[in-house]
Amino acid sequence: MRLRLDFRLCLALAVLLPAAAAAQVRAIEVRSPRAFGYFLGDLVQAQVDLVVDAGFSVQPASLPQPGPLAYWLDLRRVALNETALADGGKRIRLNLTYQNFYAALDARPLEIPGFAVTLANETAQGLTTAQAVVPGWSFTISPLREVQPTRQDDPADYMRPDGASGAIDARPMLLASGGFAAATLATLAILARDRAWPPFRPRRVRSFAVARRKLRRLKAGVGTGAAADAAYRDGLLALHRGIDTTDGRRVLADDLSAFLARHPALAPQAARLEAFFAASRLAFFGRDTAGARTLVSFAALDDTLCRLAADERRA
Repeated sequence: MRLRLDFRLCLALAVLLPAAAAAQVRAIEVRSPRAFGYFLGDLVQAQVDLVVDAGFSVQPASLPQPGPLAYWLDLRRVALNETALADGGKRIRLNLTYQNFYAALDARPLEIPGFAVTLANETAQGLTTAQAVVPGWSFTISPLREVQPTRQDDPADYMRPDGASGAIDARPMLLASGGFAAATLATLAILARDRAWPPFRPRRVRSFAVARRKLRRLKAGVGTGAAADAAYRDGLLALHRGIDTTDGRRVLADDLSAFLARHPALAPQAARLEAFFAASRLAFFGRDTAGARTLVSFAALDDTLCRLAADERRA
């Protein structure tokens, strides 16, 4: 009697277990963007949707691994996405990317092999597993050329002629190149003049402008007493050096008329230059710096140099 009961229990389990596994995997669907129009080297996309009971997830180790599947087929990529459904189930989507290396001579169907995926649901009562078997599916591949082309007498006729290329108008590029060349030459000419490169001559030193800059530095740092007298004498010497550099020789008070004759552009400053030489004689030979400053002040000395520098630029 007990043996008969055990036999009936085993028979009931054998009937119920496949039904339970079928209930855990509700649907399996394989989709592809198209089933034809593939050539050598093309990527073939496939989307596998598994609808399963809530709580089940794919075991990663059971997924197909990227790599060669056959001499003509490689699996390039596997992407997994899980989405909960409104009815309490779950949709597991596998996005598969294959690459075809079959060099077909005619249009023919090729079958991508199916695979099995293991699903698992771990609860407090234990681990429940189920297997989803994804069926194989096929696509049609086309040849790159006909098996036997039309016979040609000249082998070169098997090749297509080169495509005609459109004419390119080179005038805009030539005009732009000419403009850039002209701008470069103009910039080089300006630089050559500034640096006095040939054929430009070195510019004459503007000695009065140099003397005025020195006088301004002295004027900015002038103090009182002996320091002010020393700064004033240095200012007189700066104007002396400017006159000497302009004439290329030492110029004394008695040489002023000859100096102005050689440099007529400076003639309007004759009276100021006479007063300067008188103040210089008083400061250096009469040892009366105060009297010299009364005759030509620091400001008057700066004004004289300013006028001489302006006449020098116009000369």
